[in-house]
Amino acid sequence: MNIGLIGSGAIARYLLEKINKEKHPALAIKCILVRNREKYQHLEAKYGVTLHTDREAFLASDIDMVVEAANVETVRTLLPEVIQKKDTMLISVGALVDEDLLEEAGRLAEAHGNKLHLPSGAIGGLDLIQNAKAFGNLEHVELITRKPAHSLTDEVLTEEKTVFRGKAYEAIEKFPKNMNVSIILSLAGLGIRETDVRLIADPGIDKNIHQIKLSGGFGEAELTIKNDPLPENPKTSALAALSIIGTLERIEENIKYGS
Repeated sequence: MNIGLIGSGAIARYLLEKINKEKHPALAIKCILVRNREKYQHLEAKYGVTLHTDREAFLASDIDMVVEAANVETVRTLLPEVIQKKDTMLISVGALVDEDLLEEAGRLAEAHGNKLHLPSGAIGGLDLIQNAKAFGNLEHVELITRKPAHSLTDEVLTEEKTVFRGKAYEAIEKFPKNMNVSIILSLAGLGIRETDVRLIADPGIDKNIHQIKLSGGFGEAELTIKNDPLPENPKTSALAALSIIGTLERIEENIKYGS
């Protein structure tokens, strides 16, 4: 699969290392859409990619999939145009708290025969949530996220402190760089207005910890994920980057597990 990448930050560099430099057998990043060609020109020789500053040329290139690894604002600006031309994968799913954008993306994807892929990012269990939701058997979903205190507040804490409690759509508005996981969880489950979220600043941890609780007609389930940081950027979970590669690999597989 030939990939066009939007973004040049930590996750983008991780993908370039794992896919191009280590020569992935089924995936290849062919080009990158950037704003400043001179700033990132070294990537062409290092990873064998072509840089584009023009969106039309980027989308017209020999790529099968566009992978966004930039930010929420980029998704809001580019998604409607991109999904009309190519299958698209987003990591900045927080942009989809905008229900009009989500609806438009779905409508355009269907009209143009393309797919919008949303990796699970720094959490898991989305297959369980979607299965439980079948025939109305999912009644309650709660996400409890703990992060190192210094990443959420300038206040010096000696014990954990809840800095947010509410619904998913409120969480991403108040903490846009920290709560993407609440949106992907909501989209897989009960929606952004019915998913309960609690965000805790904890001075006693050095990892991001996500606890998912769900219940309904199927029974009850709990899942806890403790994320190591991405070496290239400690503010990003390694699992978020891995989820992109894992999702890309599963698209190409002939045998599907839990999907």
